[in-house]
Amino acid sequence: MTKTAAALVVAAGRGTRLAGSDNALPKQYRPLAGRPVLSHTLDALGNHPRINRLVTVIHPDDVNHYSEAAKAASTETASKIGPAVYGGATRQQSVLAGLKALALEGFDYVLIHDAARPFLPSAVIDRLLEQLQAGNEGVLAALPVADTLKRADQSGRSLETVDRAGLWAAQTPQAFPLQRILKAHEKAVAAGKLDFTDDTGLAEWDGMTIVLTEGDPAAFKITTAADLRRAEQQAELQLMSTTPASPLPLSELADVRTGIGYDVHAFEDGDAVILGGVAIPHSSKLKGHSDADVVLHAITDATLGAIGDGDIGQHFPPSDPQWKGASSDQFQLDAMRRLSERGGRLAHVDVTIVCEEPKIGPHREAIRSSIAKICAVPVSRISVKATTSERLGFTGRKEGIAALASVTVRLPFQDED
Repeated sequence: MTKTAAALVVAAGRGTRLAGSDNALPKQYRPLAGRPVLSHTLDALGNHPRINRLVTVIHPDDVNHYSEAAKAASTETASKIGPAVYGGATRQQSVLAGLKALALEGFDYVLIHDAARPFLPSAVIDRLLEQLQAGNEGVLAALPVADTLKRADQSGRSLETVDRAGLWAAQTPQAFPLQRILKAHEKAVAAGKLDFTDDTGLAEWDGMTIVLTEGDPAAFKITTAADLRRAEQQAELQLMSTTPASPLPLSELADVRTGIGYDVHAFEDGDAVILGGVAIPHSSKLKGHSDADVVLHAITDATLGAIGDGDIGQHFPPSDPQWKGASSDQFQLDAMRRLSERGGRLAHVDVTIVCEEPKIGPHREAIRSSIAKICAVPVSRISVKATTSERLGFTGRKEGIAALASVTVRLPFQDED
């Protein structure tokens, strides 16, 4: 019988080694491809079918940051997220708090993972669980050391070359039978051993036998500003490679096309407008057969225009009752499917919103992130601008909102008659 597995994400640290203008924000909550680092980490675990529960250990000061990260995770991940647990002054204390919370739910296995390792391939999780299923007491994902190692004195002068044979660089997750690693942690506290920074180190101290399994270079830990830049590049490549589109790299999609979209909706009684998939509180709502998201309607028309496939009214006629009150992300997702069937990819979206109110500026980044998620592209490929019509016309009279969109796509080049 397959045993149950949970993941414990350690996110209570302050990330002091990562410098930057927003240094007050711990690294696990820094933005990465339009959403917090932690949300990527949660998805890497939560999207795996064998992970049944996710518990994150956080700092008490980070409740709001954590809430935003959890909201940005996938639907499947969200269904597995349990209540957050407050961590302690050290990593060891934080892990123990998380293990106690998971033990109340009776899981068989636990994978303990660093919040700042957002790129965890599912194959690594597979290998860890296979080793636990085989009866091992603990499993460490690791990479063999490939570089020559040097031991230096305090001044930085090289003293000797270290034999790298048999040396491995530890990564996370580190996987254990839940009750066994919990007992080891409790034993360490009782013995006054409070300086462990690695769970396999604590397990070895308690006499547990740890086996190694292959990690992955992609699962690096974000520690420095250079790591964060590397993560941004990797996130963009990952997003582009997982977009349901052409298997060809962008450089080989030589047919570049642009579509233009325009849409307008009038105001009616309500309390919020939907723009780019984001609900913005307002004294009115937009009138339409669907949710009247003028931004996504313009983007959908522009995407369809770029591939020469009609318009939104053709594919989703307002006379069809099935689209009454529909969320407009469905329309853009269908346009993306049509683009994918042609072997293409979306390269860029540029939107201009024309209105006197509501004010778009405070919501601009949320709209960008929402559009990026719908289109499965990095947020850097989404531009959202806003302007007024200087009180002229229907938008100037505050009767509604207009949106203009330009969408660039790339397709495989084909000779045409």
